[in-house]
This record gives sequence, C-alpha cells and structure tokens, in this order.
Amino acid sequence: MNLITNTFSILLILNIFFAIAVIFFERRSASTTWAWLMILLLIPGIGFILYLLFGQNLSRRKIFQIQSTEAKEIANIILEQKLQLKNNGIQFKDYSAAKYKDMIHMHLINSDSVFTQDNEVKIFTDGREKFDALFNTIEKANDHIHLVYYIIKNDQLGKQILDALTKKAAEGVKVRLLYDAFGCRFLPKSFFKKLKNAGGEVAIFFPFKIPFINFKINYRNHRKLAIIDGKYAFIGGFNIGDEYLGLNKKMGYWRDTHLKISGSAVYTIQIRFSLDWNNASSKKITFQPKYFPKFNTNGETGIQIVSSGPDSEWEQIKNGYIKMIYSAKENIYIQTPYFIPDESLLDAIKIASLSGIDVRIMIPNKPDHIFVYWATYSYIGELIKTGAKCYIYEAGFIHAKTIVVDGKVASVGTANVDIRSFRLNFEVNAFIYDTKISNQLKSIFEKDIEECNELTLALYKKRSAVIKVKESVSRLVSPIL
Repeated sequence: MNLITNTFSILLILNIFFAIAVIFFERRSASTTWAWLMILLLIPGIGFILYLLFGQNLSRRKIFQIQSTEAKEIANIILEQKLQLKNNGIQFKDYSAAKYKDMIHMHLINSDSVFTQDNEVKIFTDGREKFDALFNTIEKANDHIHLVYYIIKNDQLGKQILDALTKKAAEGVKVRLLYDAFGCRFLPKSFFKKLKNAGGEVAIFFPFKIPFINFKINYRNHRKLAIIDGKYAFIGGFNIGDEYLGLNKKMGYWRDTHLKISGSAVYTIQIRFSLDWNNASSKKITFQPKYFPKFNTNGETGIQIVSSGPDSEWEQIKNGYIKMIYSAKENIYIQTPYFIPDESLLDAIKIASLSGIDVRIMIPNKPDHIFVYWATYSYIGELIKTGAKCYIYEAGFIHAKTIVVDGKVASVGTANVDIRSFRLNFEVNAFIYDTKISNQLKSIFEKDIEECNELTLALYKKRSAVIKVKESVSRLVSPIL
C-alpha cells in the first residue's frame, strides 16, 4: 500500500512540475497549453512521459547555423530588395505580382526569403510522372545530388531511388541523402549500405539516441526536397514509397502536388538543404560556387521559398497563408489532407467566406490519422456554416498542400493546414506570384472536384451522435496532434 501511495505521490509531483513548465516556462498558445494540462491531469501515470517525448519546445533555439560570410551576403540581398520594394524599384514580370509587394516584404523579413522571378515551373499531380521526372533529372546529374525526404520506404520505389543514387555516386557525383528519424523509423540503416559503399553520404535528422526513445520525436523534418547540380529543384508533398504511386490498396490512388523548379529560386532551396544537412551531419557543406550556378532561363515566374519550424519565433508559412487569404477578392481554393487551423487562420477563412469570397476546401475521404480526420471534420463544419464549400475527394487519398487565391498567387509545398505543420514540423513552401501557374493550379482544383462529393450543411447536420463525440474529443486534443 505504501509503495502505491508513494508512487502516486511521485507521479502527482511530476505532473505538477510539468504543468508549471507548460504554463510558465514554455511559450505556447492557450489551446496547446490546455491540451497538455488535460493530458497531465487525466492520465497522471502516462502524461508526464508523453510530455517528455512530445512536449519539448524548441522555440528560441537556433539549431540551423549559416556561415558568417554567406549570412552577410544574404543580408545584403535582403536589404537591397527591401529598399527596392519600398521605392517601387522592382520591375515585376507579372503585372499582378505588384499587388503582393507587402506579402513579398513580409517573407523577406520573416524568413529571409529572397524574391526571384526568372523561374520555370512544372506542376506534377501524379506520382509516376513526378518520379519519372526525378529519375530523369538524377540520371543527368554531373556534380551533385541533394535529397531530403520525410519518409523513405524499403519497397520497390525506395530501392529504385537508392539504385539510381548509388549509380551516380559510383560515377563520381556527390550524393547526399537526409531523412527524418521518425518518418523512416521502420527503415533499417543497412538499407543505405551500397550507397555509402559507392561514396554517397547519408544523414539522419534528430536520430534516436536510445532505441525506441527520442525526446525530439515530436519535431519532424517534414520537408521533401531534391536539388540536382544546383540547377533543378523538386518541392512538394510526395514522399518516397510505393503508396505514393497509388500501389497501396487501402489508400488507393495518391493525389498530390509537386513542383520542379529551374531558376534562381533553386538557390534558396539549396541553402535550405545545406542548413538541414549541416545540422544533421558531421561532414559539413561549405558554400561553393558550384552549388549556385548562373542561370540562363526563359522563366518569368516569381517565387519565394519560405521555411518554418519550431525553432523560429514566427510561423512563417502560416503567416503567408493568412496574408494570402486576407488579400482575396474573388476566390480561395485550398487542398489539404488535414485541416486543423489555429484561431487566427480559422478566423481569416471565416471572414473571407462571410465577406462573399468563394472559399473552397478539398479534403480526403480516407483517413490515415483517425483523430486528425475527425478533428478536420469539426473545423470544416464550422466553415460550411459561413458559406464555404467543402469537397470530399473520393478517388483515393488527396495529400496536396496547395492554396490558390484569385488565380494570381499560390503556395505549394510540404506544410499542411494544421497546427503541427505550423508549430512543430520543419516545413518548406514555394509561394508563387504568377497568374499562369496560379491558374494552372486553380484549374487542377476544379478538375479534382469531378472526383469529389460536396459536404453540404444539410449532410453535415445529419451526422450521428457517435461522430459528434469523435469530433469533439479529437478537436479537444487537436492542438497537439
């Protein structure tokens, strides 16, 4: 009896300690704080362990370091662009981009996101087409190949990628592959043996220091980037695995959005990879001219590459979404597999819808995370009441992370419209200021509607009591999902 009493007392003290930490020492939103307090109070035997594993706060910690020389050069470019924006000194190649000068300025300040407009962009919505393009570009590599992926599977596609990289490494091309420890937790390290033997380098983001225990497990490098010879970059939602080719029977066809970019925006993507790599690997990348070759393209697409993560004071990508939404005059099209916005983003979308803006949101009908799925329905129900339209994708699983506003500005990348992407994951998005590309993305959305059923307010109100309970419980813990 004394043992039980003492154990309970210890757990109670630990819960109180972590509750104090959540409230007073960690900089969190009120919703996240209450969610953690609920867990600590309701499950005292497990709550503090969950907090240790998932509750660390990386805010204010500078985990990505850039060399002073390069940092000075980037700072000079940013200062020059700030002055140009202020003095109307930028000649926009797309007339509509000038309307978003304030948004360009925000990303310039918040995320060191240099604005470039010499880019060529190709959009992929099918996994086979995307990976065919990636394989083709890898095959033509002459100097280096840099890849970071959240998930790499030990399956047919994963092995094909590994074989392609191994082949190029054996030819003398410098291959660097970075993967997330949690996303690839089932991937054996022996998987990369032949790539390493061929001279390729592999690094792990936030690796497990102790088997099955990782105190940074809640912070995931969710980025999916590939940079080849500093000339071409891929960015978007596709990970590496057979399911992304539509070969998973449970998920069915995998509908995602990915971009291939050629132009000066690749420089920013290259820097992003280098910072991630240097954090994870002892073999550092030094900034050399070969990683930033001169471009001679016919591209005219304006792009900013925006990164965000839990180490930052600002939620850069979320702020970009909000800025886009408040700029809308006609329509807002959103595709996301998970829809768990915080109050600021939810209010922005509500205000847009109530103001007569045509707001359309597309989500999947196949859940891959059940709590996230029901929390999504809860938030969607709120928006439908304001006049927004919700489309449920039925042809498989939609994983695209795309926002298009007025057919003039768009964002495509790795960040979902959820609190995890905004505050916990390391993400990267391309913000595009171009009517041609934005209208292509808008047309893709409208084509996808043919594979959807609309969730009307009448249908939503007919949901069962069981579903209502699922929604309520899921929404309660949504800030920490």
